[in-house]
Order: sequence, then C-alpha cells, then structure tokens
Amino acid sequence: MKRANIGPFAGILGGSLAAIAIVAGLLPNYWVFLCTTAVISAVTLQSVGVVTGRTGMISLCQMSFAGIGAWTVAWLNVHGAPGSLPLWILIGGLVAVPFGVTIGLPALRLRGINLAVVTLGFAAAFDNVLGAMTFPGQAQFKFVPRPLLFSGDRAYFAFCVIVFALIALALYLLSRSRFGAAWMAIRHSERATAAHGVSIPRSKVSAFALSAFIAGIGGGLLAGQLGTLVSGSFDIMQSLALFVLGTMVGAQHGDGALLGGILTAFFPELLRRLHLPQDLGNIAFAVGAIQALSMGASSSEALRTLLWRRRARRLRRQPSSARTAIAPGPAAMPGTIFPGGHGPAPALDIAGLTVRYGSVVALDRVDLKVAAGAVVGLIGPNGAGKSTLIDAVTGFVNRYDGALMLEGCGLDGLAAHRRALVGVRRTWQQTRIAPDLTVGGYVRLAAGRRLSGGELAQILDWLGCPDPEERIAAIDVGTRRLLDIAGVVAARPRAIFLDEPAAGQSHEESMRLALRIAEIPARFGSAVVLVEHDIDLVRRACSQVTVLDFGQVIASGPPDRVLGEEAVIKAYLGAAQEGLTV
Repeated sequence: MKRANIGPFAGILGGSLAAIAIVAGLLPNYWVFLCTTAVISAVTLQSVGVVTGRTGMISLCQMSFAGIGAWTVAWLNVHGAPGSLPLWILIGGLVAVPFGVTIGLPALRLRGINLAVVTLGFAAAFDNVLGAMTFPGQAQFKFVPRPLLFSGDRAYFAFCVIVFALIALALYLLSRSRFGAAWMAIRHSERATAAHGVSIPRSKVSAFALSAFIAGIGGGLLAGQLGTLVSGSFDIMQSLALFVLGTMVGAQHGDGALLGGILTAFFPELLRRLHLPQDLGNIAFAVGAIQALSMGASSSEALRTLLWRRRARRLRRQPSSARTAIAPGPAAMPGTIFPGGHGPAPALDIAGLTVRYGSVVALDRVDLKVAAGAVVGLIGPNGAGKSTLIDAVTGFVNRYDGALMLEGCGLDGLAAHRRALVGVRRTWQQTRIAPDLTVGGYVRLAAGRRLSGGELAQILDWLGCPDPEERIAAIDVGTRRLLDIAGVVAARPRAIFLDEPAAGQSHEESMRLALRIAEIPARFGSAVVLVEHDIDLVRRACSQVTVLDFGQVIASGPPDRVLGEEAVIKAYLGAAQEGLTV
C-alpha cells in the first residue's frame, strides 16, 4: 500500500482505539450511552454520505431504511432466528437494499427537488405504516439481546465503534476505486461521467442500494442499544434532520459523519443543561446546512480543500514535483500504437449528419472522414455547429439524421456511455472534473481500464500534470484542462474529440500543447478531432482542417490551403480581404 494511502487507515484505527479506551475507562454510564448514540448516528449518517455527499442525489428517507433494518432485527429476535445480533444486523441491512433500489429507480429520471419529493413521499408512507403497527417484541417486552462479548454498555459502545470503523474504511477503499470515483464524478457532472464510459443508471441505483444497506445496519445497532423501539425513532422528521446534518458536516467523509453523530447526541444535551428549547438544535443545523450549500462545500470539505491546497503548494516548492508546464515526454510509451490506428477503415466516418432543434438547422448534411492516425482540425466561428457535431457523435444528441461509423461499425442507437466504451471519447469546453478526486483517481476513472503505476506516471509526465496523489481541488484550471487530455488518451480510444483544450493558455503553452496533440496518434493509436479557435495551434497540430459555418462544411483539406480560402476568411472576418489568411 502506498504511503499516501496509509493516513486514513491509521487515523480511523487510532481514533477508534482511543475512543474505546477513553469512553470505556473514564466516562460514567450516562455519557457512555450518549457516546454510543453518537456512533450509531454516525453510521446512519454515512448512508447519507453515500447517496447525497458522494453522488449528489437528495434522499429524505434514510431513517426509513434504518427503520426497516431495526424492524428486521426485532422480528428475527422474536422468531428465534439462528445466529445473534451481528448476523441479524447484516440481514437487516440486506432487507433494506430492495427498498433502496426501488427508491433509486426514480433517480434515473428525476433529480433535485423532484427526487426529494419522491423520497419524502416514501418516508411519509413508511411513517404511516410504522405508526399503525408495533415493533416485534414491543408488546411482549422481548428485548433484542446483545452479543455475549458486547453485552455491557461499554462493550457495546466498542462494538458500535468497530462497525463504524469498518464501514468508514470500506467506503474509503471504495472511493479509491473506479466505481467510487464514478459516484463523485456524477455529483459534479453526469454528462462528463457518461463520456468516460460510466453507466449513470447503474451508478445511481447502486448508490441508493448501498446507502439503504448502511442505514439498515444503523437501525439494527439502535435496536441492540435500546432493546426495543418505537415508531417515533424513525419518523419523517428524523430523516429530514439527518439530511440537514449530513449536508452541514459532509457525511461522505468518516470524520464528517462522526462529527454529525456527536452533534446529534450531545447538542440536545447541551441545550437541556442550558434550559433552552430543543428545537434550537434543528434551527442551528438548518442554518449550518444553508451555509454549506451557499459555499458549495460542507465543513469537512472546506477543511480538506484548505489542507490539500497547502500540501499542493508544498509539493510545488520541490523541484522534482513541480510540473507547471508541459514537460518533454518520453521517447516511447509502453504499448505504443503507431499511425494506422486500430484497423484499416477510417477511424471515424460521418456522412450526411443533420441536427435540427425545431425549425433551426444546427448541422446540415455534414460529411467528415477522419483517417486512422490523423489529427483533424474542426474550426469555424461561434455558432457554426462544432459543439453540436461533437454532441451528436458522442451520444449527447439523440435525434439526428445521417450515419456515424467508427472503424466500419455503426454508432446509431448507442447511449453516450456505450459510445465511450467502444472507442469515442471527448473533452469539454469547460473542465468538468470532480474536485474531490485525486489526479490519479481521475485519470483511472477516465481510462476505464487498469493502469499500472508506471503507465499512469508516464502519461502525467508527458503532459506535465501534477503528482497522482494531488487533489483536483488544489490545482488550477489550466492544469485541469491538461488532465482532461490525460484522461481521454489513457483510455486509448479509436477517436478523440478535443473541445478547445488550449482555452485560457498562453501562446507559448498552446504551441507546446500542439506538439503533444500531434503525438497522440503515434503514442496512443487514437485519431483526433481538434476543435479550436487558436489557428496557430491548429496549423501546428493538424494535417487536415474542416471548416463549418452555419452548420455546413465550407472547406476541407490541408491547413495552409483551407485557411487561405475566400469562404473561410469571409466566415471569420465577415468579408474576404485579398492577401489575408485566417
């Protein structure tokens, strides 16, 4: 395990052991009870962190999932099911999963306030059902027994801490994987995530399923703490309070969830001792959540960003780690694919592409052939249809006429993420990288395949990108644009669309970038379509140029000839002027 990855493990393990030692050895029984409540709340808050903090979806029914887990544990206890509380808690979490999937299905088409209404409706329905019945064992006073080794209050606190730590570590490991990185990318931009070959529906439903599982475990822990439960422990207001608190503290991080759990347990106690109304707690949490939403970052995220930026500045002061410009690339990268591409057919063949938005014709019978191993410039004035062409080819415009062929295979009917998987990748005019990811995590997400440490390092060095462990939030916008390119070339696709990759860069930086773009076919075997307003960059990087104006191709051929044509000069300058070139 890399040294950079050990910190969270050591912090969680050390913090858990310290908490167990302090609470078990120093605090009186009442405070042990409050500490146990805090840890159980932190477990349930981690479910909010998965669905809201990591994936960006609003769920107002997490305590309903916890109620399902608690009800299952109580039912297993009443019916004398084999095993003991640890097994029953896991079963309770699994029973909550189908409900999470069911609630997650509307998230495929709904988002924001509309999704919030759906989840709130489920919480209200569950509240009514739970209010009309009693928890199993409640009428018979049959309490849920604790595990033999954790039967005492202090020992049960240790058990809850162990469960919290295991979940926190599992979620940390998941965040380091492509699957977990996809969740954070979806939160930032669904379109950009789909362009990396990620199935948005599968990711959303899986996030709801996992969040329901974790919430169900939290409910089972609560059943073990209290022995018997009432419906009020899981009513709709509890779900709302949980969402507000999770938003304020940043429950997607283990320390944020733990802070939220501490506030849940101890803030009401503080108000009670000060003889203040308990409702002040919800008001304070609501104000904190509003502040987090207005800042665009929770308390834990703001602290992390500050620490990441300090670390980044420290790394950049070290000559070996400073990569502020595009550095010379290696002579050849492992697995180099030289011009000729993936097959004998043109890498990309666009025939008669027409896109209409009502009565507006954005593209009118556009033809474009991109040879394997070629870098083709696609230029034109603003509004010419360049972005529409990219959207149509990469699957973000569903209605068009014409034929799109990738090395002889049709793309029609394929969703955006499917087109990315078969070999069509793109960047965006404005960078859409999730700031929570690391540099290496983003490139691995975009690559969609296993990258060795050496290959990742070579790609980053080739473009002059920061260290793989550096956070996106700590690097500047210009460097993020280079990371966009690093991500798409790491996938080694058949065709790449680079949408204004040099925006915001100086002329010198653009010229260095042009050399790197020209090398892409030889190094990665990908044909490139470069959309740019920087004509000098286009001249230097491209072997062919196609010019669009009002959705039509007005010129195509070698750069020197095309850029001097009268129609092209007129499109850019408004009138042809003798002796001028674009």
